[in-house]
Amino acid sequence: MEPFVQKQGMPLLLELEPWHGYREITAGFTGRQGGAGKAPFDSFNCAFHVGDNPEDVLSNREKLAESLGFSMDAWTCGEQTHGKHIAVVTEADRGRGSRTRASAFQSTDGLLTNVPGVLLTSFYADCVPLYFYDPVQRVAGLAHAGWKGTVAEIAGAMVSTMTEVYGSEPKHILAAIGPSIGECCYEVDDYVMKHVLQLEETLAHTASSGTEQDLYSKSLSDDSKSMLNLKELNQRIMIKAGILPTHIECTTWCTSCNTDLFFSYRKEQGITGRMTSWIGIKES
Repeated sequence: MEPFVQKQGMPLLLELEPWHGYREITAGFTGRQGGAGKAPFDSFNCAFHVGDNPEDVLSNREKLAESLGFSMDAWTCGEQTHGKHIAVVTEADRGRGSRTRASAFQSTDGLLTNVPGVLLTSFYADCVPLYFYDPVQRVAGLAHAGWKGTVAEIAGAMVSTMTEVYGSEPKHILAAIGPSIGECCYEVDDYVMKHVLQLEETLAHTASSGTEQDLYSKSLSDDSKSMLNLKELNQRIMIKAGILPTHIECTTWCTSCNTDLFFSYRKEQGITGRMTSWIGIKES
């Protein structure tokens, strides 16, 4: 069953439905519709760095935050660089990056907090959004994983940081993999596959319980290239890090197959907007 389900009241706002039992947490993913932006950023782009009108970006961010019950002062994000750095967000960091790029966490692809009232956000147009929540320690995390962040094991880095900083036990952590480019559309060359194959050796005994998929297959259009399943690769990395397979939710949405609903960097040749993933612990 698809875990990211449309929220009523917005053209496309996907909530992580299996986590609804944890009423203190909100998590989900935006689509491309229903915002203020003009082509080619039409219309719910929430990222400053793509060249969109900053006023439209701010309008879209405010609309999303308000719909989730948070203020713009809660919106917290990083400048993503396809790395594996995880920033621990304190009360003093609340709101970093909300209104300007300069105030965001720099060179940061992962955010982690136990502070209620902080809305962690990151931005996507094919890369994989990763969600983490420890309901025991009440710690929430968000990570951006393109192929570089994936093979750098940012998912494992998130689990390690949750353990070291907050005392989380991997067996208690819930995780989710959100809408991103699927193996149906993600064609990669030998340079990327060299890194994937090196990582695969460390995952030889790790597979998704009951739902194992191939990590890659040969491209039908070009024998020198491969079709890569980034979602499955991140899922196996999560399991390697100690997260129980039954605690991982994985979407079926492909952003490249559905450009009427999502921005796709690859399908739209790099000129497009960005969706937003979010996770936040609500204030009492």
